Amino acid sequence: MPRFVIQEHHARKLHYDLRLEMDGTLKSWAVPKIPPKKADLKRLAIQVDDHKISYIDFEGEIEEGSYGAGVVKIWDEGTYEIESKKEDKIVFFLHGNTLMGRYTLLKMKWGYNQWLLFKTKKEEKV
Repeated sequence: MPRFVIQEHHARKLHYDLRLEMDGTLKSWAVPKIPPKKADLKRLAIQVDDHKISYIDFEGEIEEGSYGAGVVKIWDEGTYEIESKKEDKIVFFLHGNTLMGRYTLLKMKWGYNQWLLFKTKKEEKV
């Protein structure tokens, strides 16, 4: 199964980087608030540049003056399964240490690369 990681990133502002191993790269979103553990919480997720697969295990400090400077820690990690994938919507099941269950990334029609990340109430696979 493909892997995922959520990295707690203490850059200029604390945020969480959601990374999904997909198509030979890490598809990545910056989530300004802690990712939702329960349904009914929606979080903004801003899609950012893809990262190399090797970045999935990264923890440490990015040097001052470099893009993303600050401390990076793994907040959660595990595997995931895609239920459905479209250009503007990805539905997947996370099997992590902290986050488990069915999640959706939904691209917003407003704003550049802005998505919503939320856990769905429906937990069973379809």
